[in-house]
Amino acid sequence: MPLKLTTYYHGKDIPNLPGENTFHSKELFQIYESTPRYSPLLIVATIDSCPVARLLAAIRKTKKWLPASLSKQCVVYGTGEILDNTHRLSHKEKEDIFGEILEHLVQEASRSCLIIEFRNLENSMFGYRYFRRNGFFPVNWLRVRNSLHSMKKVEERFSPSRIRQVKKGIRNGAIATEAYTADEIRSFAKMLHKVYSSRIRRYFPNKEFFDHFSKMPVEEKRGKIFIVKYKEKIIGGSVCIYSGDNAYLLFSGGMKKTYAAQYPGILAVWKALEDAHQSGYRHMEFMDVGLPFRRHGYREFVLRFGGKQSSTRRWFRINWKWLNKLLVKIYV
Repeated sequence: MPLKLTTYYHGKDIPNLPGENTFHSKELFQIYESTPRYSPLLIVATIDSCPVARLLAAIRKTKKWLPASLSKQCVVYGTGEILDNTHRLSHKEKEDIFGEILEHLVQEASRSCLIIEFRNLENSMFGYRYFRRNGFFPVNWLRVRNSLHSMKKVEERFSPSRIRQVKKGIRNGAIATEAYTADEIRSFAKMLHKVYSSRIRRYFPNKEFFDHFSKMPVEEKRGKIFIVKYKEKIIGGSVCIYSGDNAYLLFSGGMKKTYAAQYPGILAVWKALEDAHQSGYRHMEFMDVGLPFRRHGYREFVLRFGGKQSSTRRWFRINWKWLNKLLVKIYV
């Protein structure tokens, strides 16, 4: 079957495509495109002019003070999306298509990126031989997911102490709600950036990334921001993206030292879970909960909301050949 690959670098050039996976959508591409230090690319595979698969990669500069060759990272969530199964593609054919897309991505991203990373894999074995063929090495990782579809209340699986903290935070005057206005979202982004900079020290995007959530039409909404207020001040919040039947919590946090009695970080996660449950999503996945062989404070925090921990992997490729070869020997 003749497969054609087309790479898009600008959102205005991307045609309307079928598909439900937000992490490989035109909408998320446009959010990345409008966020400083991001350069997304979308690879679309077609057979006889019919789109059959797509993969969105977010190329980002993680450190302002380092040269681009040392600070650019290419991140892909999942392994892309099959768009059209009218060709009745077998599992092997789907993997073969992914293999061609992966080889093309490596050629594109290696020009400017030090690291290429695939994370949040639904099937950790999918594409294994193609990852290995293209010089990737796997690292064991963990995921935490809450099942939401088989309960009457989202709090059913919370630990007793977590339930008490939610009730106490609300009783002490905290209000958890969705953010609707641009001002609320900017205040939220400013607050959460300080929290991440001082304690979490994980990559945090520019505020323009969050501005787009207020501009999404209601019928096309693929993400929400929730805020926790106390006396009209935003003291906590969380960010969710929705894809298919699942919700994904990207960021969450709160000013827990200054407003300990209001439990802002806990209320931010609780509100995201409650909204996902009421909206009919089957699962909530907490993003980036860490490596299995070391303690991770955020993972321990979210597990008390009743989620289950499971093993997965991430695939990495370093653009320094000697280092990548060494890591392949260690991890494969």
